[in-house]
Amino acid sequence: MPPKKQVKEEKILLGRPGNNLKSGIVGLANVGKSTFFQALTKCSLGNPANFPYATIDPEEARVIVPDERFDWLVEQYKPKSVVPANLTVYDIAGLTRGASTGAGLGNAFLSHIRAVDAVFQVVRCFDDAEIIHVEGDVDPIRDLEIISEELRIKDIEFVEKAHEALVKQTRRGGQSLEMKKLKEEQATVEKILEMLKAGKDVRKGDWQPKEVEVINPLFLLTAKPVVFLVNLSEKDYIRQKNKHLPKIAEWVKEHATGDPIIPISVSFEERLTRFETEADAAEECKKVGTKSALPKIITTMRKSMNLGSFFTTGTDEVRQWTIRNGTKAPQAAGVIHGDFEKTFIQAVVYNYNVLKEEGDEAGVKAKGKVMTKGKEYVVDDGDILLIKAGAAKA
Repeated sequence: MPPKKQVKEEKILLGRPGNNLKSGIVGLANVGKSTFFQALTKCSLGNPANFPYATIDPEEARVIVPDERFDWLVEQYKPKSVVPANLTVYDIAGLTRGASTGAGLGNAFLSHIRAVDAVFQVVRCFDDAEIIHVEGDVDPIRDLEIISEELRIKDIEFVEKAHEALVKQTRRGGQSLEMKKLKEEQATVEKILEMLKAGKDVRKGDWQPKEVEVINPLFLLTAKPVVFLVNLSEKDYIRQKNKHLPKIAEWVKEHATGDPIIPISVSFEERLTRFETEADAAEECKKVGTKSALPKIITTMRKSMNLGSFFTTGTDEVRQWTIRNGTKAPQAAGVIHGDFEKTFIQAVVYNYNVLKEEGDEAGVKAKGKVMTKGKEYVVDDGDILLIKAGAAKA
């Protein structure tokens, strides 16, 4: 008998599955969170003429994802309508020491973080006598420790409650399949608890698919992807030097290995939003010898959330759709319209890189590079799709 073909176990990601994911801006009070949020929503990415209602309410905004591929497609097709991809960003109130026990706006603050899928953590590295630091002086490592500890303490509380509920059920004993499943869940919850009490974040654990299925419904704060934003003075940002930067890099390497660190000057970004045109802001960047960090911040967060794009193109509309990397064609079709997933037949596919290389659709077809794919096709970032679906049942 030939050996059994090994089934490759698909890795399940931490966090809720979905394409409409949200990121939240987190940090201690007076570190520049709200000014960063305002700069993000006022810049050309956050308040474009062709994207109404960019700011949904004072604490929530949709920000355009900058993408040269989308710009090229728009230039190529000159469509009547253009719809870029966007990222939803929340400005979350400042955290204080003791937030996990309800200090300040602690409970509201932590429930707001629970509602987002990823975190921008703003760390203050600028001195300004007029902007008081909630802890008295500028010490980014202490600030990182405070936030890290507060989030972990709250997670321990969530996990202990879940553990208590499971113990009540497993105490009954028995050999049923349901009991076996409950005992496996209990073992996973105990593993999570052990990790948190050892001072480690859940997102840094090596989890099996079954364990991820237990972790995701807990909505743990330390399971969310984090992008660290180091807020510098304008002078330090332009010269890309600050005495705190090496210490922050060391701390992240030790406690949050692999998480991105992006230097930013929130005061500089805010100043750029005061220029009347994008060209004037670009000229100012050229004059001082730097560029805005906002496009990099948005694309880095998208990457941290494991999001990619596919495009639909034509003279009527060019649109960039957001999907989780690894999404199959029917689910990608469902992002366009729910019925398309149910009635999916096939997808006509070629990648943006192929289109750019050949110059136009006719060139892609002439070279035989248009593919027809079925339900098992995993959509690549940058694919251009034409979905063929049956009629929806009434």
